[in-house]
Amino acid sequence: MSNASTSPVRRLGNRGPVAITVGILVVLLVVFFAFASVYADILWYDQLGFLNVLTTQWFAAAGFFVAGFIAMAVPVWLSIEIAYRSRPVYARLNSQLDRYQDVIEPLRKLLTWGVPALLGVFAGLSTATRWPLAMLWFNGVPTGTVDPQFKMDISFYLFDLPFFRAVVSLFSAIVLLCGLAALITNYVYGSIAIVRRELRVAKAARIQLAITAAIYIALQGVSIWLDQYATLNNDTGLITGAGYTDVNATIPGLQILSLIALLVALLFIVTAFTGRWRLSLIGTAMLVIAGLVLTMGYPWVMQRFVVDPSERSLEAPYIARNIELTREAYGVADIDASPYNATTDATPGALRSDAETTASIRIIDPALVSASFAQLEQFKQYYAFPGELDVDRYTIDGKSQDSVVAVRELNQAGVGSNQSWYNNTLVYTHGYGLVAAYGTERSSDGQPVFLQAGIPSTGELGEFEPRIYFGENSPLYSIVGGTSSTKPVELDYPAASGENEQVYNTFAGDGGPKLENVFNRLVYALKFQSEEILLSDAVTNDSQIIYDRDPRERVQKVAPYLTLDSDPYPTVVDGRILWVIDGYTTSANYPYSKMESLSAAISDQPQPASAFVLDNVNYIRNSVKATVDAYDGSVTLYAWDEEDAVLKTWQKIYPSNIKPISEMSADLMSHVRYPTDLFKAQRSILGQYHVTDPGSFYSGDDAWVTPNDPTEASDATKYQSPYYLTMKVPGADAPAYSIYSTFIPKATGTSSRNVLTGYLVANSDAGAEAGKKSEEYGKLRLLTLPKVVTVPGPGQVQNNFNADPDVSKELNLLSQGSTNVLKGNLLTLPVGGGLLYVQPVYVQSTGNTSYPLLKKILVAFGDQIAFEDTLPEALDVLFGGNAGVDQPTNEGAQPPENDPAGGSGGSTANPELTKALQDAQKALTDREAARVSGDWAAYGAADAALTDALSRALSASGN
Repeated sequence: MSNASTSPVRRLGNRGPVAITVGILVVLLVVFFAFASVYADILWYDQLGFLNVLTTQWFAAAGFFVAGFIAMAVPVWLSIEIAYRSRPVYARLNSQLDRYQDVIEPLRKLLTWGVPALLGVFAGLSTATRWPLAMLWFNGVPTGTVDPQFKMDISFYLFDLPFFRAVVSLFSAIVLLCGLAALITNYVYGSIAIVRRELRVAKAARIQLAITAAIYIALQGVSIWLDQYATLNNDTGLITGAGYTDVNATIPGLQILSLIALLVALLFIVTAFTGRWRLSLIGTAMLVIAGLVLTMGYPWVMQRFVVDPSERSLEAPYIARNIELTREAYGVADIDASPYNATTDATPGALRSDAETTASIRIIDPALVSASFAQLEQFKQYYAFPGELDVDRYTIDGKSQDSVVAVRELNQAGVGSNQSWYNNTLVYTHGYGLVAAYGTERSSDGQPVFLQAGIPSTGELGEFEPRIYFGENSPLYSIVGGTSSTKPVELDYPAASGENEQVYNTFAGDGGPKLENVFNRLVYALKFQSEEILLSDAVTNDSQIIYDRDPRERVQKVAPYLTLDSDPYPTVVDGRILWVIDGYTTSANYPYSKMESLSAAISDQPQPASAFVLDNVNYIRNSVKATVDAYDGSVTLYAWDEEDAVLKTWQKIYPSNIKPISEMSADLMSHVRYPTDLFKAQRSILGQYHVTDPGSFYSGDDAWVTPNDPTEASDATKYQSPYYLTMKVPGADAPAYSIYSTFIPKATGTSSRNVLTGYLVANSDAGAEAGKKSEEYGKLRLLTLPKVVTVPGPGQVQNNFNADPDVSKELNLLSQGSTNVLKGNLLTLPVGGGLLYVQPVYVQSTGNTSYPLLKKILVAFGDQIAFEDTLPEALDVLFGGNAGVDQPTNEGAQPPENDPAGGSGGSTANPELTKALQDAQKALTDREAARVSGDWAAYGAADAALTDALSRALSASGN
């Protein structure tokens, strides 16, 4: 019996050490996983040369966690300890309190230490996440500009005020919790008691509670004092900032209320030593009443009976403040606004003085030709181009040439059934080459004309490193590199000597942490949940693992204080392909500046205002230009706006991370541009703040808005995107690479008049001098259109195109059969004394492997339109047979050759493809002749022949 009875105990006893061992192993495993993640971050930042970013964040967060923990835990512990130690020893408690004590006493020490520690952890976590506030305050740099109300340097609002308010809020919470802890402890241990309906407070408890209340109310007084400065960011509905009522009622009321709070705090100090609560309680009641009167009642009365009857005149000075500081905060204060008395009559020779601009009109739409790039330049299914291409410019034969560009990135999904860990990680590791097409040219059959193309890459851009290891669509991670004795396994590009032969390469840069030992491999095997990293014999001590390969992601990790532009673009600079990313410093604390949701401002999709917007800003500067090398992923940051106080402050926090603009090469300088998102934010602001007269601003009679994209479907609403073009803007001395957008009147009813009211353009050419940007770069010009002349806006022009019977007839003919008509971007140019609209028209077969071909050009000037095969022809027709352009744009070139192993990127090297394209050209000619003669049977036969020829061309191209 004894053996039977003790065996379960023995078995349980045997399980104890096993359970403990398992528990320890689980804890160690969790700790190692956490350590592996941290160690991987260390390796990544260290390899990139930005380890101080990680350590600064860690040390700052750890330091502020400790500070927050101590700031909360120590006072709460002291409050409990003081209340306990000063308890009445022989107090007679009631039975209820006796029961409380019986429950609490065994746990007293645990609660005395545990409660403050728990609260301290919460406070520490809160302060740890807010370390940037303290660092900005400590390192803040003056702006040299003062606000118009308090005459404080703007840096006070950017750096000091947010920190002070956060500190007051934290200490208010600490004091409040101290008071609650003291109140509960004193009550449980009899220092506060209700005897025969009479509240009795022991002297020690009275002193403790009264002093705690005094400190709390004094802190509220400080908070109220700080609130007066916060009025300069209040949204009053009319403007952002303090208006007449704020300045003459709310701010004085807050100042008085703050002093009253300090007096009430003194009354509680008096109570602590006299024991008389009446004055302090009366003072507290008076503080509440004064708060209601001074911050709500009096301002309401002034607004209702003084301001509202004369609002326009009384608010005028404060509207002027709002206009001035909003324009300053968004960088549009120095905009060159001038009237542009646009004519709507297209007279012969009108474009003679704008021949340079006309010759630079981009007819290739980067949003439509991605399929063309793919069909002509993809070559293999494991390559891909982005859905929308970028616009850049290159100097070709001494002349700046606008170009549509894209990199040929890796698309592992195209590998199909051959996907495996080995192939995806070690073989298919990178894309290859940058492809660029002339923005102003097309081939005779409507294809883009490439200035850089092919595999290997050849063209006008010279020799450069073509491999794309870091791009917007790169794989999650790849393992690259190896010793010179290791046979290359990374697929470089398809060879020309045979269909199944490939060229292999070994990465030779410094692109990621090295897998030089078993421990590093184990760390990354855990990070990516892939045991092959640890076990594969293809991974050597010289192998590197590259990850976090998206250019924006890399820059964001090394510069977390920047807001990044949403549109990185690739460019060839100094023999390398670089991704260029614009970085912004932003703030939501600039006084008197209008608050905007940055995501809404830069979006082309109109969205209703959200009550939970987390990216509100009212100050923005393009402070940093960042580059990411597409080959080795190296990140370089350049201080573009060296006068920006916010950037200067962050540079003190992260010293040596940002290079001065003087270190930018001439080649890089020639490829930076005015950023799209900044331009959109400024465009959004200028819709209202182009008005500088307070009276007109108050009336809102001249508000503008960006027109909807007229090429979108009728059931879709999308703002027209800004466009990059090389042009000479009225008032400028010479043509320059620029970004522009247009304005129409803001709708006041159910619809808006789609007439042009403004034309905004920013000089986007920084010049080509090393370390020095052009004085004209970033210059904003706003052309205001006359109100007495109706200049058609984009919507009206598109409607005129669609409604014109001749145009409609030709478009219908083009879209018959198995083809669709695609309307390209509608460009607006201030030339010829008016506004010229240019729209390319593409034709695309409905087949699965089809791509758009540029066939026609629509142009408009005023109410007159033309629709021809080429831009020069269309301009001549539009301007009475002579547009005045002596140098017509270069169109109708033959399509370039297409050789995957070394051609320049077209389609005539393949005899079958050449024959198919020739047949397609003949079918197009026959179809046009049949249309003119009205022979619709012949037209149908030619259309069928065109479809057949295009199908054969696509088949012959190998796609």
